[in-house]
Amino acid sequence: MARTAKTTKKTRKKTPPAVKKKAAKPVVKSASVKKASHTPLALPKPLLLKMHKLMLEARVLEERLIKIYKAGEAYFWLGGPGEEAFGVPLGMLANKGNTVDHDWFHLHYRCTPTLVALGMPMVDSVRLIMNKTTDPSTGGRNFSNHYAYPKWNVAPVTSTIETQYQSAIGTAWVQKRQSKKSLTIVTGGDAGTAEGDFASSLVWSSRKGKELPLLMIVTNNRVGISTKFDGQHGEVNISDRGKAFGIRTENIDGRDPIESYIKLKEAMDYIRKTRKPVLVEAAVSRLYGHSSATGALHIPEEKDCLPEFEQLLFKHSILKESEVKKMRAQLEAESLALQKQVRSEPVPRAESAWDHVYANNENADWRNF
Repeated sequence: MARTAKTTKKTRKKTPPAVKKKAAKPVVKSASVKKASHTPLALPKPLLLKMHKLMLEARVLEERLIKIYKAGEAYFWLGGPGEEAFGVPLGMLANKGNTVDHDWFHLHYRCTPTLVALGMPMVDSVRLIMNKTTDPSTGGRNFSNHYAYPKWNVAPVTSTIETQYQSAIGTAWVQKRQSKKSLTIVTGGDAGTAEGDFASSLVWSSRKGKELPLLMIVTNNRVGISTKFDGQHGEVNISDRGKAFGIRTENIDGRDPIESYIKLKEAMDYIRKTRKPVLVEAAVSRLYGHSSATGALHIPEEKDCLPEFEQLLFKHSILKESEVKKMRAQLEAESLALQKQVRSEPVPRAESAWDHVYANNENADWRNF
């Protein structure tokens, strides 16, 4: 018995202590809190600097538009502060032009960052919100962020929610038949995906053998005007809805410009090569609320992509804080000068109300039919 006890004792000494396993981290399913899937500086320095410059310009422009509204020089504001990290890469990656071999855009009303990246001068946006006849998009007949640029295949932005997903099917069909490389880009918000137009785009773009070169984008800021995202959707991610149609899907942290650029390029390259659709859901922020209807007040709790990107560039000695301050000051001075300039420009006259309703300015006044 003693020998048995001794053997048992030695055996116990040789047994390694039990290793405590760390509790598994919960699986994050929401695209809104997805971590970056790239190395910190996965893009070249010139591209990072260009991206930052465009993001800063878009932000300063939107802040100027808010000031114009609050000064009583505009009737309404809504826009995209907080979406620069996604909207700018989207515009940078597009093949702009005005033929079927160039990309088409069907955008929603938070698209200023994309237009800035395409090359829109700030004065165009100022003229639009101040309703001047010099506004190239609408001649002063619409409000902020409702752009239209035929020279870049940018279809008119409308206020009707998500109807752009239907219009996008048409240009994608033409590109399917007549082009081997161009694609159609359509963007909308998370709340608007409840509309049938969004569902129709999933159906029409994914029919077997007749798939369309369509990049469908949902920018998810997790609130529709004042209704929170949670509880409004049966799916975990809106992008999950594409899987039922055999559509390639992608979730992107749209507050990370590097991830946005890399993953958008992958999606666009896939569409150009296969001529098949992709559904992208991008997590974004809404820094100033829905619009001027909700006060256009800054929401500090929202994640701000611009200073976070700047901190990354500072950390890697790509940009200096003093340089950013100088750039911002210059852009703010320019935007203020544009506001003063546009004040004296003419507003639309009553007799021009029927202009540009139909193509080639065909008569639209029913009294003259």
